[in-house]
Amino acid sequence: MKHVPFTDVKLSDNFWAPRVETNRQTTLDIQYNHLIETGRIAGLDPRYKPGDHTAHHPFWDSDIAKWMETAAYALATQPDPELEAKLDAVIEKFAELQGDDGYTNSWITAVEPSKRFANLRDTHELYCAGHLIEAAVAHFRATGKRHFLDIVCRYADYIDSVFGRDEGKLRGYPGHEEIELALVKLFDVTGNERYLRLAEYFIDERGQQPHYFDIEARRRGEDPAAWRHKSYEYNQSHVPVREQSHVVGHAVRAMYLYCGMADIARLTGDTGLVDACERIWSDVTRRHLYLTGGIGQSRTNEGFTKTYDLPEETAYCETCAAIGLVLWNHRMLQLTGEGRFADCMERGLYNGTISGVSLTGDRFFYDNPLASAGGHHRQEWFNCACCPGNISRLIASVSGFYYSVTDDAVWIHLYGAGEAHVSVAGCQVKIKQGTAYPWDGDVTISVNPEHSADFGLALRIPGWCRRAELSVNGQPLEGVVARKGYVTVKRRWRSGDTLVLALEMPVERMYANPKVRSTNGKVALQRGPVVYCLEQVDNPFTPLNRVALPRASRLTSTFEGSLLGGVVTLSGEAMLIEDDGDQALYRSTPIPLRPAPIKLVPYCVWDNREPGEMLVWLREQA
Repeated sequence: MKHVPFTDVKLSDNFWAPRVETNRQTTLDIQYNHLIETGRIAGLDPRYKPGDHTAHHPFWDSDIAKWMETAAYALATQPDPELEAKLDAVIEKFAELQGDDGYTNSWITAVEPSKRFANLRDTHELYCAGHLIEAAVAHFRATGKRHFLDIVCRYADYIDSVFGRDEGKLRGYPGHEEIELALVKLFDVTGNERYLRLAEYFIDERGQQPHYFDIEARRRGEDPAAWRHKSYEYNQSHVPVREQSHVVGHAVRAMYLYCGMADIARLTGDTGLVDACERIWSDVTRRHLYLTGGIGQSRTNEGFTKTYDLPEETAYCETCAAIGLVLWNHRMLQLTGEGRFADCMERGLYNGTISGVSLTGDRFFYDNPLASAGGHHRQEWFNCACCPGNISRLIASVSGFYYSVTDDAVWIHLYGAGEAHVSVAGCQVKIKQGTAYPWDGDVTISVNPEHSADFGLALRIPGWCRRAELSVNGQPLEGVVARKGYVTVKRRWRSGDTLVLALEMPVERMYANPKVRSTNGKVALQRGPVVYCLEQVDNPFTPLNRVALPRASRLTSTFEGSLLGGVVTLSGEAMLIEDDGDQALYRSTPIPLRPAPIKLVPYCVWDNREPGEMLVWLREQA
């Protein structure tokens, strides 16, 4: 399966299309201004405050690269001479930074020139290189200009001359994964197998013995046992990747590694990598995944803890980690064609990723808890600013997750108003969706091939949907049965053919596995792919955990076009633990309850109005 590029899909829905436009018009500018104001772009000049640790940061290059990638995506869909000029100027700064041998890293060049590739475990040289490569590939595809691509090819060639199993090379690999998937993108755009082999090497060498991070630590005169993270599970190098079965360590690093593994499997047919990804995916989704699509429970390691440990208010759920989960599931979807990966991808897209940016596009969450006592809010920027650039590039390219093609079929993974242009069975086809998804489950799909042609149209039936109806040109298709999450309609298609898909979308009460101690006795609400939460601004009684939702309480959904950009809200009657004014800390008499109306909004748009408490999981009353 090959995904249809975002440049061939134009969304016109009321969920993603406004966010894409805000991202282009607002977020790109404010991020660029932050890159200027914080000295990130100035730091690309090799003469800028050499040796001054306070004027630089080890992985600022990656922040710049993510902005560059987003800018390239924006240019790919809409010309913008001013933006293109800014991007070209930054590219030129990287050209000036690049050494004669191809090495390109501002921190090492200006601050620690004697420590090139001396501490792969802790520094981010290869991570920054990966993001730079991704940006250059995006720029080349958007503009056709080779200057930036040539810069990263020279850098990748140099990296390839340093690392590998040949005599005289370093047997190292990145402490923070990312370059693996980037090298695959570079191979895809150049056809140079050198980059694919290097990506394979980094995947295959990880976790081999003797452990390279021990070797390089001793080379630096350090005791490997004194490392603050103690275990190489932190960066998924504890054992070779094909032997791994459980998700461990830093969540973003893990997701980027699994993306690289899936990419290599796609290109080489390596079933060992597929098997490892499958085992780890099962562990993630059965024991570590939040209802919102967030992952990485702990702030301490920005990553995973023990199984079924899913705290709410202290949940870390880094925006970057949810984005990584989406990217990995998209890759697994292309490998397998199985709807479970699309389900997981969709959960992350509509909840745990997009919550990372405000509706105005100028404030960001780094972590995304499932409860707040009122003190958690989006920030304008961060010293460690990986998340703003990451959510920005995701939004700019989100339409690339909607469609895929095989030789004889078009696959629709996600639903949303807009149109796509695809090539299948030797025919150019325009597909148009009409729908209010994710707020409504009715989808009208018109199929317009340039000439009549035989091919299949595979429609995803989401895992959250209990009942679906499908008709073609007004004729119902009886006994619609999804195979691995998709219903495929095979026929000779003619221009104007129309399918109508009706996905039942009631309010669902969601319950966690009883092994999740924090949610026992609690319920969360979901409608379609969207998870809901209480906000204090709509429910003026605190603390919000005074609310209990009776099992018999009827819940209704209402579209409110003037609220939060236009969302469906949920409402019903709950029971509220009454504050009767008794000042005693403890008492021997039951505290009275009273009925109270409650209103819930999508989790992804919380903290866009008045500040206050937030709650996803509600106590349930029998």
